[in-house]
Amino acid sequence: MSHAPLTAANETQRFSRLFSNRHRRRATRAHSLETGMTLLELIIACSILLILSTAALPIARYTIVREREKELHYDLRQMRDAIDRYKDLADRNLIRVEVGSEGYPPDLDTLVKGVPLGGAGATGKSIRFLRRVPVDPMTKKTDWGLRSVQDDPDSQSWGGKNIFDVYTKSTGTALDGTKYSDW
Repeated sequence: MSHAPLTAANETQRFSRLFSNRHRRRATRAHSLETGMTLLELIIACSILLILSTAALPIARYTIVREREKELHYDLRQMRDAIDRYKDLADRNLIRVEVGSEGYPPDLDTLVKGVPLGGAGATGKSIRFLRRVPVDPMTKKTDWGLRSVQDDPDSQSWGGKNIFDVYTKSTGTALDGTKYSDW
């Protein structure tokens, strides 16, 4: 066996060759481990996202229901305020009303179209109480339940003479457990 003479240059080459081979083997092993970890991390991340999305879905659903309930409260308040303003003007004899109507509007369209001020329309001015009949957020229709002064307080049928109160025709139950039609 013949050996090359040991010189500093030969020793450096031999050491660098040996070190670079070991380094390559380590890098290959580390690379294969990183690939497996990436797949594992992907599975864990997908699992976490799935759990979070299933937890967030009911929250989003309740938020939508809460917004619709808030809109229903607002619409009912607007219509009831319009009815009260009409009644107030009728009681002060500033608008002309039908006999037997108790000073309440005959229908919701009257609140939208408006009525002439000054009883017989002497001033020529007209007053409107609503811009439009709001859409019921629960039924998605402009068809509201109406009660007249002659109806029972919990009546579900309208007598047709005047409008004393409005309610939704939805049969659903609110988040607080009350019926929407009782609001």
